Amino acid sequence: MNVHMKKSASHRRRTKIIATLGPATDDLRVLEGLIRAGVDVFRLNMSHGDAADQEKRAAQVRQAARNLRWQVALLVDLQGPKIRVEHFEKGSVRLDEGGHFTLDSDDVSTPGDDRRVGVSYAGLPNDVKPGDVLLLDDGLISMQVQSIEGGRIHCLVENGGILSDRKGLNLQGGGLSISGLADQDLPHIELAARMGADYVAVSFVSCADDIVRARELLRKAGSNAALVAKIERMEAIDKLEEICDVTDAIMVARGDLGVEIGDEELPGLQKWIIRTALKHNRIVSTATQMMQSMIENPIPTRAEVLDVANAVLDGTDAVMLSAETAIGKHPVKVIEAMNRICLGAERHFEREGDVKHLNVRFERIDQAIAMAAMFMATNVSVQAIVALTESGSTAQWLSRVQSSVPIYAFSTNKASRRRMAMFRDVFPVKQDSESDDSDVIVAEAIGTLLAHGAVSEDDRIIVTMGDRMAESGGTNTLRFIKLDADGRARYGV
Repeated sequence: MNVHMKKSASHRRRTKIIATLGPATDDLRVLEGLIRAGVDVFRLNMSHGDAADQEKRAAQVRQAARNLRWQVALLVDLQGPKIRVEHFEKGSVRLDEGGHFTLDSDDVSTPGDDRRVGVSYAGLPNDVKPGDVLLLDDGLISMQVQSIEGGRIHCLVENGGILSDRKGLNLQGGGLSISGLADQDLPHIELAARMGADYVAVSFVSCADDIVRARELLRKAGSNAALVAKIERMEAIDKLEEICDVTDAIMVARGDLGVEIGDEELPGLQKWIIRTALKHNRIVSTATQMMQSMIENPIPTRAEVLDVANAVLDGTDAVMLSAETAIGKHPVKVIEAMNRICLGAERHFEREGDVKHLNVRFERIDQAIAMAAMFMATNVSVQAIVALTESGSTAQWLSRVQSSVPIYAFSTNKASRRRMAMFRDVFPVKQDSESDDSDVIVAEAIGTLLAHGAVSEDDRIIVTMGDRMAESGGTNTLRFIKLDADGRARYGV
């Protein structure tokens, strides 16, 4: 059972925290410290490290979670087709404003110099035209396309600077035709299956087909991981509704997205992406540079505090840290700070169970039960919702109506409990009952919550469950319970 369960309702964080693994977290004691500080999901970034490094980190996450008896999810983030310049003869060059520079897709092996460099995407000359602006190194360097000669793109440097090996390249305004899955992702998908990943994130998604193909490859590899569509290209913005229809979760990946659309458009677009994901009842996380200064510093800036808090107020399920924990000097302090900020923001969260914004075209009974439970919770004084769920789908539907009522999701399925670790407002709990009597199972669940201080005598509780407890998607029953002075359940009160 998670340590969250031992905290009072006023100190129970509902927004989840994703932390990226790296050299700074490779000590098992640091991992355990991160979990105690509040990490719910650990991310493996497949853009860095080799397969052996990542497998070792995944195994350590599972070990740390077992040691602490904590429900922690593992997210494998595929590298995707990020376009990069290749290497330079001296590692880097200085590009001066007004100078000429060539991006060469014909010759990627010859080391670059201050006149040219190879580029990893062979199709780039077909995707650009004279007048287009190319942004390198997260937009720090920009150059305008002057002419295209075969596989060579001749450019005029608009904003200069130091350009070093393997820096990223974006087209301002989007428009690149490259697929959301790259060749290097295929072995990583198989690796994710071997590691038992709970989530797999697809980078640089451009359309729904990218997610459909990734799901097919994952299932073929033997994985039932949920899919996360990373929204970081203009092409994905234009097709967000279609992507939401086929994915399990959305990530607002603000790094490359901000480069393509411009920083001034990013705040409003972040809010729109979150609203759209929630409208489609999808899990949504917000990522990139949320606490960037804490790579070096022990406390965040006020701007970073406001950034995290605003994502919480927007309704995001999870907030994510990247380099802050992977290579930062203070990984545990970062999580502690983010935990405090989320709690502070949640005290001012105004959405109290608004069911009107939901897409409530029920396709299954468990969806209708979940919505009925949340409607009741918003109109009757209720202190907790208990979801007895095999797959976790009922808990996900419950969490789409964001309110102050905590959702305790009891499941016998270990993979389901881990996956629920990313759901806002949901606290996954291991169901140990060996009985098939629903009254006994409910009583044991309430006893567990009482023992850990999650509920108290005289509290009102809503319970959702199925007639056949071990059946996935079988939730068809709602109970309203009031605990008496001895903590025993009374129904229909």
